Formats: sequence, structure tokens, C-alpha cells
Amino acid sequence: MNTSITSQPTDRVSLGTLMSEVSGPVLTPTDEGYATELGGFNLIAAPAADLVVGATSAHDVALAVRYARANGFRVGARATGHGLPIEGRGTVVVTTSRLNSIIVDPVARTARVGAGVRWRDVVAATAPHGLTGVVGSSSSVGVVGYTLGGGLSPLGRRFGWAADHVRSIELVTADGVVRSVDASAGSDLFWAILGGRDGFGIVTAIEFELFDLPTVYGGGIFFAGSAARDVLHAWREWAPTLPEEAGTSVAVLRLPPDPDLPAPLQGQLAVHVRYTHTGDPAAAAALLAPMRSAGPILLENVDILPTAALDAVHMDPAGPMPSAERGVLLGEFPAAAVEALLEVAGPQVPSPPAIVEVRLLGGRLRRPQRVPNAVAGRHGAYSVIAIGVPAGPLADQVGPRLQAVVDALAPWRCGALLNFCGLRAADRAGLWGPDERLRLETIRRRHDPAGVLRVDDPNIMG
Repeated sequence: MNTSITSQPTDRVSLGTLMSEVSGPVLTPTDEGYATELGGFNLIAAPAADLVVGATSAHDVALAVRYARANGFRVGARATGHGLPIEGRGTVVVTTSRLNSIIVDPVARTARVGAGVRWRDVVAATAPHGLTGVVGSSSSVGVVGYTLGGGLSPLGRRFGWAADHVRSIELVTADGVVRSVDASAGSDLFWAILGGRDGFGIVTAIEFELFDLPTVYGGGIFFAGSAARDVLHAWREWAPTLPEEAGTSVAVLRLPPDPDLPAPLQGQLAVHVRYTHTGDPAAAAALLAPMRSAGPILLENVDILPTAALDAVHMDPAGPMPSAERGVLLGEFPAAAVEALLEVAGPQVPSPPAIVEVRLLGGRLRRPQRVPNAVAGRHGAYSVIAIGVPAGPLADQVGPRLQAVVDALAPWRCGALLNFCGLRAADRAGLWGPDERLRLETIRRRHDPAGVLRVDDPNIMG
């Protein structure tokens, strides 16, 4: 196992030592700034902890873990707050948003980023060199959490999962030691945390490969929601014909009457076909042409784009908001699956999910790459995610509506993706096969026998 240790544990760490040696804030629930430090992008729940440590370095993270270990607490991490909220007493939460360094090596085509870095920051640093990482659809998402959960990109059919291109990981393990791990000698930690994500250590930085891709042909076509059936069936037949250079998804959207949206989309039910192609623009345009006749078009914004603008058609919300989601993998997406989906998320459904997206997988997402990892879902042909906003008078209907999407697609379900399966423990069951689950659990117990590192789903490993 190729693991280098860059720090050593010290004697018992007291609260006084922690507060004097950590450069960032150390806050209890009664301190000013506590709630802000714990807050994140997803406002679905108010996280809580006995102590919050605002880390500014791997050394700060290590001190926080040693304090938790010595004083009978469990410890978890929070960066951008898109993921699982951390709640409950007996917990120390380390916030890593201040670990925001970015080092780009345009010659080696690599980037090393801290745990608090978001994709938009990486894109800004790599675009001047004509380079890109395996960037996600949303630039507000943190690079580390996205990558450790697999990292599904619009470029994924061409390049694979983001986790497939990680060179090394700096993390603090449950003994409070800063380590650097890579795949050169089959590190068990490296394999497990890339795809397993939770319960193996608190990652403080990762280094990953970059690719020479200054532009892509891509964007989206927004069809009238009244044509949902025609568009979904047309997409179902068209998408599997695409080469690996192309990626696509189709989503049924309930758009708010937001003046920041283009006028044709404000307050509309729409069906959004997203498309990216990393090859010749003329060939890319020809491949997309058949979809343009699928239904009435409200808006189209497909063109040659800087890769840095790849998320422009994703329409991220402007700021934090409550969000709930459920996701599944499908082995196929036949006509019957389209009809089942329309029954629970079509134009006729009252108070439906805000977004239901079906994304084409396959290509290099299906094939293991040279970096061994525990990424789940390579066998899936399609990913489906349903997202709702649990706010307002219909908030209590969001959960059942999301579950209805999952239940409707049960005949074609073949698992889920860690980053998209939802925030509930039950949604994360069955992500890995029995052998992988046993291996993940064995590694987790080997490195954290006392259970210091918080795993919010006790059944995630079986």
C-alpha cells in the first residue's frame, strides 16, 4: 500500500488546545456564527453538532479528529453543504470550505484542489490553458464530494467518472493522522474512498488529471411540456444511437415564474433535452438534428461553447434552497418505462416533482479505467433523478411524489448512484454487490475500529 504519513498524532487534545492551535473558528452552539458555519446550500434540514471546527489546513482537521477521538465524540465533515446534513449530539463537525487552494500544472495536465473548492473555481483556473477536469453539470458543487461519490459529468461518456482520473488524495484518518494515498501500490484507502466516500477519512485535497478540451458543442432544447410524451419517446429512441463523444439527458421541468429565466420559460412546464459533443461540431449538429422535430420548441441554446460554460444550460438556483431527491439506475428505458414515468411526473400530475431527469450512461462510464475505485453503477444504462422543493403549502407532498417516481420505475431498476440516490439511509441500500460491500466494510473497520468517523447511514455497507 502506497501511503505516506505527513503528520503524527499528539497526546490528548483538550478544547483549550484545539481553540488555541486551530487557525479557523472553533464554535459551540451558543457562539455567534455557529449556524452560519454549519449552513450549506441544501436547506432541507438544520444541521447540528456539539462543536464546529472551521479548518484552514489539514493540520486543523487532524487536531479536530484527535480532539473528537480523545473526548468520546464522533466526527464528520461539511464543505459546500450540498450533501447529507449532519445532525445530532455527540458530534464534532469539521467545515472544510476554507481549504480552497488550487494548483494547476498545465504541462503535466493536473490540478490539485482543496476540499472547499467548487467546480466553478477549477474551471476558472483551467480554462485559460484550454484544459478541463471531468466537471459536473453544476459548477456550485464541491469538487471533492462530487468526485468521491463517483462524479457523473456531461463529459462522462467520453472520459468516464471523475473518480477514474484521481492521482492522489490527502486525508486525515480516524487516528488523527494526515496521510497521502494513491493507486500505485493498490492502496485500500484509495480504492475505498473513491466511490465509497463516507467513513474512511476526511479528505483535505485531491489531485486529478486534466484534459485538453477548450470547447464543446452543446446546450439544450426546451420543448413545450404539452409534448412531453412525444419528446420522451423520441429521446428514448435517439439517445442510444449516439457515439461515446456525445452525452445527453431529458428532463421534465416545472419552472418558476422567475424573471431571471428567459421569458419563454418563465412559469412553464418544459421538457429539456441537454446535449454535449466533444468532437467535430458539424457532425455533432447533424446528430442532434432528429430531435428538433420532436415537439414545439420554446427555446434552443445549442452552439459551440467554451468548456468553461458547460453548466450554463443547467440553470443552477441562485442561492441556497431546500431540496430533496431520489435517484435510481435503469438497465433499460423502454416505451413502457416512459409511460410509467409520465403517469407520476407528466403534465397531468398535480404538485409533481420540480425536476425529473433521465440521463444516458454507457460509453466509458461503463468500463473500469486505470484508477481502481469503488464507484458504483457502471452497469447502469440510464440514471434517473427526481428533485423536489419541500417548501410552501405542498411541502408534505414532495417526499411521496419523489418516491412515486422510484416506485414507477421499479421493473427496470438496477441500483443507484451514491451522489444521486437521496439523503435517506434507505435510498443508499444496494449500491454495491456483496463482495464490494464486504471489502468496503472491512477497510472501514480496519482504519476506524472505534467508529470515530461519522457515517450517517449505518446500513450503507450492509
